[in-house]
Amino acid sequence: MSKYPFVAEDVTSSSPSVSPSPLQSWAMLLLFYLAIHVAALFSPSLLDDADATHANAAQAMAQSGDWVTLKVNGLRYLEKPPLPYWIIAANYHVFGANVFATHLPLTLSVLGCAILAWIWARRAYSDRAAFYAALGVLTSIGVFLFTRIFIPEVLLTLLLGSALYCFLTGMEDRKPSRIYCMWALLALALLAKGLIAPVFFFAAVLPYLVLSGQWRRWRELRLLTGGLLFLAIAAPWHILAGLRNPDQGNPVGNMPTPGNVHGFFYFYFVNEHVLRFLGKRYPHDYNKLPTFLFWSLHLVWLFPWSLYFPVALRRAWYTRRRWLELLRPAPAQTVDFYLGAALTFDPAAISAERKFRSRTNWLLSIYAAVILIFFSLSTNQEYYTYPAYLPLLIMTAGALAGVEIWSSREPATAEVDDAGALCWLNAAHAIFTVLGVAAAVALGFGLWESRRLPFVSDIGTLLAHRGVGNYSLSMSHFFDLTGPSFAALRLPAAIAAIALLIGPAIAWIYRRRCQHLAATLSVATTAGVFLIAAHIALHRFEPMLSSRAIADTINRLSAPQDQFLIYADQSDASSVIFYTHRQALLVEGRTTSMLWGSCYPDAPHIFLEDADLVRVWGHEHRKWLFVPGRNHQHVAALLGRQALLVQELSDKSLYTDRPLAQ
Repeated sequence: MSKYPFVAEDVTSSSPSVSPSPLQSWAMLLLFYLAIHVAALFSPSLLDDADATHANAAQAMAQSGDWVTLKVNGLRYLEKPPLPYWIIAANYHVFGANVFATHLPLTLSVLGCAILAWIWARRAYSDRAAFYAALGVLTSIGVFLFTRIFIPEVLLTLLLGSALYCFLTGMEDRKPSRIYCMWALLALALLAKGLIAPVFFFAAVLPYLVLSGQWRRWRELRLLTGGLLFLAIAAPWHILAGLRNPDQGNPVGNMPTPGNVHGFFYFYFVNEHVLRFLGKRYPHDYNKLPTFLFWSLHLVWLFPWSLYFPVALRRAWYTRRRWLELLRPAPAQTVDFYLGAALTFDPAAISAERKFRSRTNWLLSIYAAVILIFFSLSTNQEYYTYPAYLPLLIMTAGALAGVEIWSSREPATAEVDDAGALCWLNAAHAIFTVLGVAAAVALGFGLWESRRLPFVSDIGTLLAHRGVGNYSLSMSHFFDLTGPSFAALRLPAAIAAIALLIGPAIAWIYRRRCQHLAATLSVATTAGVFLIAAHIALHRFEPMLSSRAIADTINRLSAPQDQFLIYADQSDASSVIFYTHRQALLVEGRTTSMLWGSCYPDAPHIFLEDADLVRVWGHEHRKWLFVPGRNHQHVAALLGRQALLVQELSDKSLYTDRPLAQ
């Protein structure tokens, strides 16, 4: 940090020897993007549960032309706002209904987040910080992992982040057009994820305005005209959805019964927002991570950039006294300031840059804290805090770049704070190297144990099925790995082992030599290679996570009049519904996301009980029955020899009720 508090820390960042140029930065960033994210667009097939369930809703929208009421398997699906489904349904008209069309908007949103991170960090910090912020978005584990399934978090992150940037720069530059863009983006964020979008936005902006003293400029927020623009974009769908999905019968409480069910307004706003936050939503089909896991897993989701969190926290601690001062309008500068800086820099420009940096830190800190604290209190899934990744990565990149730039200057000009931060950097790389070697050894041991075993395409038959966390965690299946399962994972395990053995050590060597840009780029490259290996592994897990192969069997062997049945909730075989384009009959499946829509009087009669299954089995049209592993014994006892096994895939089975020759 400079002894002149308003002199930018990146004064040498324009030098090619210090930071890559924008052209060089984006050449490297696009290479990472293509290798990690674009290459993963085509496989694996859509996964069961949320991925294919949401794709089914978009598919039904594209086929029916009803752009107001979402439906899954013929039933109303009122839980979600429409924007992601509008985008995917439009994609299906252009590219067809496939995994590429489904995941393309997610992948483009990742690129959008990287661009936003680069633009914001470049203005707030430096060219190097901009490069690191975008690189962090493209190479973080959580960003990659939670864009392998069709969920709207990355789109929400882009829209809310862009709205915050338009707010901050609109106020700083006094540009009303950006304030109107802010309102429009906030409306789109509402249509992407619901009420949490404006809640998160204003919960960050209002404290920021108070702390910065800019609440006096509230008229510049265009509350009336901007609010009208917000309503013009966000209100029509909500009104139409309420009109087309009214209360039916005489609903009591929040537990629907057939013919008696609350309409859209109660279900969407009260049940799905308020009661979900309070843990009283019906049906109770959601989780809440233990407190320790909730917080500690962010070190995993933001890895390897979480290695630099201590550096960012240290620099925040040492600059805390200046932050509040810089938030407010700068006082008249002293003679010392001009003597020290006016010969080289424009004091007004320097003051504006430093204020923007401090205001960025405050706004992003509050925004990230709001999201993390909100979901620590609410029911949650691991990916719910995804929007906090962007501000955390931007601020971490700014701190990391600041330390690196100053440590590259003459020792006499560096400060104690930066020397201490550099020690933290070296320690982080030592830890990364130790972790990398340990992981490489573990992977190597698995490869050695499976060296003589044949390759098995269906990895699900080789796993232990330990059920850690009841498979509610994204990495639960990692704990099911066995020695034999590495026979199916040789290639990705070998790639990951080599990357983790070599990459962290190279990065540490560069860091010790004060070749900081090369060190950080080595860390990012290691993460990139690891994510490529992770995608190959995910593809090998396809038979376990997706039922596409069963759908192909049904498409190949069935007649148009045949009936498809699922024993359990539709989410267990949602990929089969998607790829067969068939409505499924659900045996004992009036659960979770199907429950509310099933109570509408016009709901299709797709629900069967055990007695109904026995009664229709073997009669009229051929039946194809999908059975998850947990229901095998029960179905075998129920149908006996009348259930003819057609296909087994991991722990899933497909049965029919008569020989295939008939």
